[in-house]
Amino acid sequence: MPQPADELIPTRATLLQRLKDWQDRSSWQEFFDTYWKLIYGVARKAGMTVAEAQDVVQETMVSVARHMPTFKYDPALGSFKGWLLNMTRWRIIDQVRKRSPHGAHRPLAGDTTGTGTVEQVVDPASQRLDQVWDEEWEKTLFDAALAKVKRHVDPQKYQLFEFYVIKEWPAEKVAETFGVRVEQVYLAKHRISEILKEEVRRLEKEMI
Repeated sequence: MPQPADELIPTRATLLQRLKDWQDRSSWQEFFDTYWKLIYGVARKAGMTVAEAQDVVQETMVSVARHMPTFKYDPALGSFKGWLLNMTRWRIIDQVRKRSPHGAHRPLAGDTTGTGTVEQVVDPASQRLDQVWDEEWEKTLFDAALAKVKRHVDPQKYQLFEFYVIKEWPAEKVAETFGVRVEQVYLAKHRISEILKEEVRRLEKEMI
């Protein structure tokens, strides 16, 4: 009998609860590893240079660490996701203020933000940043869930899933490449997709 998804990835105290302990280095490392790319990516799309975006990540993490011991989740005031967005937004605005008056209103000359054109740079004070945050948040949760699931499932089954779902190979080609029946490819997709959905839900609950 296959294991239920919630047995493959054990239940534990939410990450928010564990972050209240400054001495819990593993939880803080997990938080950093999961969310630094989210903060960095949003900062870059807001027109930050590489160095500025790195500073935004560092300063945001420091701010979170300072506030977490007394942080209290209140649904009436919004989610931790929204709170982290505001922390990131303020750090981005701080970086803009540090620029010279001439450079404060646009990306620095010669910088590539990955957006293609200056017009696509997101104003950190605008609601568009909220939309970018939501998009990057979903991607962050998926990537974190995928990395965790990969460590908990059978390597061969994950390979079938990866080549069929992530790399989008035809099922027949995957089956031929790995010497299995096509039905096994479909089964791996179904099984790992369910585990992946469960882990995304778990991450969402950890960061309510």
